[in-house]
Amino acid sequence: MKNRHRKTLEAIFRTPTSASIVFADIEALVVHLGGAVLEREGSRVKLVLQGIQWRCHRPHPGKEAKRYQVEEARVFLRRAGVEP
Repeated sequence: MKNRHRKTLEAIFRTPTSASIVFADIEALVVHLGGAVLEREGSRVKLVLQGIQWRCHRPHPGKEAKRYQVEEARVFLRRAGVEP
């Protein structure tokens, strides 16, 4: 795993939950792990990994994921069998 993806994964699982993770980095991590990012309507996106789905909205106007999104990403990755 590339250092960039490893740092993103560690940041997602770090507590207290960070609000400075760029959402595009979460998407890139999912793709790197063999998942897919499917575009939906507007800012909606569906991330799929190991048959597990996470539907969410891309943050806007900023690019950083909100704390609740990072926590949802953590749950999504755990359900897909990914741990740091």
